[in-house]
Amino acid sequence: MELWFAITIVAAFLQNARSLLQKRLTGQLSVNGASYVRFLYAVPFAWLYALYLWDGSPHGFNSMFFAYVVTGAIAQVVATSYLLASFTRQNFAVGTAYSKTEAAQAALVGLVLLGDTVDAWVLAGIGVSLIGVVLLSGNVRLRDLLHPDRAMLLGVLAATGFAISAVGFRGASLALDTGGYLQRAGLTVMVSVTIQMVLMGSYLAVREPGQIGRVLGAWKIAVWVGLIGAVASAGWFTAMTLKNAAVVRAVGQVELLFTVMTSIWLLGERLKSRELIGIALVVVGIWLLV
Repeated sequence: MELWFAITIVAAFLQNARSLLQKRLTGQLSVNGASYVRFLYAVPFAWLYALYLWDGSPHGFNSMFFAYVVTGAIAQVVATSYLLASFTRQNFAVGTAYSKTEAAQAALVGLVLLGDTVDAWVLAGIGVSLIGVVLLSGNVRLRDLLHPDRAMLLGVLAATGFAISAVGFRGASLALDTGGYLQRAGLTVMVSVTIQMVLMGSYLAVREPGQIGRVLGAWKIAVWVGLIGAVASAGWFTAMTLKNAAVVRAVGQVELLFTVMTSIWLLGERLKSRELIGIALVVVGIWLLV
């Protein structure tokens, strides 16, 4: 098993765990407040991790690094907003399904920005796993997917943002003048979550001023969201430093399998035939990718 693949699987699992914890905060916080938790409480852990890797003295910064990391950080925040907006639409399942085109879009963005290429097997794997993810995304009908609406547009825009962010973070790690892959990824995580904390914190301060106080008051759960989220981000960034962002994000769709397994074990839900087919296609798609 290649290192980047193992790291991606672990990162996807941790991201699923972080999402479950964040859902526990939705009763106390707004959607944006619950989202902000992942940035605010991840910052201390990201800084400790990066400073440890760099022996307290990170270096190698350059203009290209900051250009890529700022682009990635902003794109991820905007993409999250678009995805949350798609949830407010009547056909949110369609928006979610289209947001899963992230890996396919990342292949194109990576080619344009970094010159990353993918072969026929990778494209096939992305396509097959995408079909599987759509089947697992909810009650999405084929005719819904073929008739554009606002939920679809928001989903596509969210996917574009996530694709740009993934490629941007990979570009930032590769642009550093020195350091091993762990150091590069750790420094990129530290800078990106700090930027995102400032950006989203400023937004909440203006639009939802009471939320910041509530976020601070929810620290008992939020600190675990931050810790797990920081470790997951370090995993994603490390994998994307080692491998094409499109491939990493496509393999990362295994997170949805963890979500399905969680619903079975914790909630006692039973799988439908379309979900079984979806799981099989995701597995086949990942197999093609590696």
